[in-house]
Amino acid sequence: MEEKNTHKRNSGFGVAPVYFTAISTILGAILFLRFGFAVGTVGFWGTILIIILGHLITIPTALAISEIATNTRVEGGGEYFIISRSFGLKIGATIGITLFFSQVISVAFYIIAFTESFGPLFDWWSASLGFDLPRQVVSVPALVLLALLILRKGAGLGMKMLYAVNIILFIALLLFFIGQPIEYGEGLTRAASGNFGFFNSNRLFVVFAICFPAFTGMTAGVGLSGDLKNPGKSIPLGTMGATLTGLIVYIFVVWKLSVSASQADLLEDQLVMSRIAVFGDIVIPIGLAACTFSSALGSILVAPRTLQALASDKSFPLPKLNRFLAMGKGKTREPFNATVVSFFIALFFVMLGSINVVAGIISMFFLITYGTLCLISFLNHFGSPPSYRPRFRSKWYFSLGGFLLSVWIMFKIDSIYTIVAYLVLVGIYLVIEHYNKEEKGLVDIFEGALFQLNRRLRVFMQKHQTMMEKEEWRPSAICISPNSFEREKVLELMKWISHQHGFGTYFHFIEGYYSKQTHIESKEILRQLIDSQKEHESALYIDTMISPSYTSAIAQVIQTPSISGMENNMAVFEYDKAHPEELSRILDNINLVKAGNFDICIFAGSHMPLRTKNGIHVWIRDTDEKNTNLMILLGYIIMAHPDWHKSQIRIFITSSSNKRESVKEELKERINAGRLPITLANIEIILLGENQNINDVIQANSKHAGLTLVGFREEIIKHEPEKFFGGFQEIGDILFINASQEKEIN
Repeated sequence: MEEKNTHKRNSGFGVAPVYFTAISTILGAILFLRFGFAVGTVGFWGTILIIILGHLITIPTALAISEIATNTRVEGGGEYFIISRSFGLKIGATIGITLFFSQVISVAFYIIAFTESFGPLFDWWSASLGFDLPRQVVSVPALVLLALLILRKGAGLGMKMLYAVNIILFIALLLFFIGQPIEYGEGLTRAASGNFGFFNSNRLFVVFAICFPAFTGMTAGVGLSGDLKNPGKSIPLGTMGATLTGLIVYIFVVWKLSVSASQADLLEDQLVMSRIAVFGDIVIPIGLAACTFSSALGSILVAPRTLQALASDKSFPLPKLNRFLAMGKGKTREPFNATVVSFFIALFFVMLGSINVVAGIISMFFLITYGTLCLISFLNHFGSPPSYRPRFRSKWYFSLGGFLLSVWIMFKIDSIYTIVAYLVLVGIYLVIEHYNKEEKGLVDIFEGALFQLNRRLRVFMQKHQTMMEKEEWRPSAICISPNSFEREKVLELMKWISHQHGFGTYFHFIEGYYSKQTHIESKEILRQLIDSQKEHESALYIDTMISPSYTSAIAQVIQTPSISGMENNMAVFEYDKAHPEELSRILDNINLVKAGNFDICIFAGSHMPLRTKNGIHVWIRDTDEKNTNLMILLGYIIMAHPDWHKSQIRIFITSSSNKRESVKEELKERINAGRLPITLANIEIILLGENQNINDVIQANSKHAGLTLVGFREEIIKHEPEKFFGGFQEIGDILFINASQEKEIN
């Protein structure tokens, strides 16, 4: 019971902690240390473009977080909780792990930046003692102090410190804005006024990667979700308020820098703001120290909570590790163990000491996370699940734009690193999926979106059906049979037709009246049939049909709309050649199906094994004018299935006249016009003698064929059909074909 309540540490925080946690991270290290470098490198308009691009990602993300947070009960774990409860554990844990690392690396980033506020101390040491003092002399003790404070006092102390440092931060910014421009002197490459119109696009995305962590702070407050009294209210108000405040401050800071310092000053002095601000030598280092320490504080509050939430959901494959990291301290279940682990990871990156390297790593991690959050919001909008009823609503195009832009910028920053990052994500997902097979996964995530896409496509295709039918014919076949488990060949035939160029729907016929018992029976049969087709990677759609008679079942099936969006245009019947009595009930219903203008296929299955390598034989007679093109097209469509990969289509033309060459040339032109893969060598003309039976000729030439296609006319059904259909006992499987009208080979 205790483990289930890991997330529930509701200590009653409101909007203010979310806002101040976010704003102290937004107005942090990058603002003080790298905005001057950005203006000096890409100019005023280039830096404004970076700010706009960053907010085109962060604002849709903030809207998405606000939206999702008002649709579900948000508990401990912040962004991870939102992702996992929307995407499921598999995706949630995958993104949650990358999110945790981005948060914990942020701790190191802000501690390294905090160390830069002691720049005057390092300069004095170097000048007085003659050697440089390592930055880690300050950064490591600062990180240890921060960790001890959080471990001993928890989130309560963190909130009190946040209020104090935010006051210092805003005072520092105020004194900066009222400061005077740096006087222009000799040796400077550009006067202050020249930076305003300066724009250099060559290094835009390199600078963007360094500056992007400035925009990531807007989600910092979301990590306190488990400590909020009303997350559905506090997260949207606090997050959006901090994001918009940061945007406004950024624009004014960039403008102030561009008109107050030369390009050389901006590039050479990372604390150039101290030369502009009133009392800048004191207030800017203090402001930098305050904002970076508060940002580090915010990150060290959030990262362990993400890790604890991951462990509470048993995301890691080791049960002992999950129990250790999920363990909390006190009534509010402070993540003590997770904080210790976070500290050691942050310590490793602090030892690296390079602010630009760490900034680039953070940017990629956060871009992946933000893009995913925007994708969640878009899928929820597009899928329109009834359970998605947020009190705060964004727009789907904001979310889609945020997702696409984040992916595009990642590739612009470093395409190789982006590919590696996504490969690592896939690897993490596969590991988590291996240990959590029953949890919600990728298929479930896109189910709603695919449903909506399918629905809209079907409506579109129905509205444009007449135009599509005129453009090109393709089979949309239906088949109904009670022998699904006894005879697999007809299922194979339908699978071949629906593999690439056509569509197929197979109905298992259950004779009887619809009732609770037959309904349960139909669902069980459907499950078994679907499971059997999974192994074959079949594109065939399968269903069941309960009806009191075979005729009524056919009448229902031919009126059933196709899932493809096309109208069904072909009916496939099947019978066993060893049981010719089954043919009679098919023939009794041919006229019923012909009333709907369907092409008719009658599959006569044999007990011979499938021999696909022996190819498909198509028999064309003088009387097959309407059937010829359909038989050739159907042979080509079936041949597209991998089962027929090593086989060929052979065409036999029977004729009682001596026009052998003209008939062959006509067929050759028809095949060439349709660009069908049938060579002239596979076309054979057979002259029939006066008393020679066509059935005997077919049996003699197609005895070992994998499948034989034979056309038939309506007149055969009226005059001795049993004699015609039953005259092929010595060969294998036969598909008898009757076209409702002649098809064009385009």
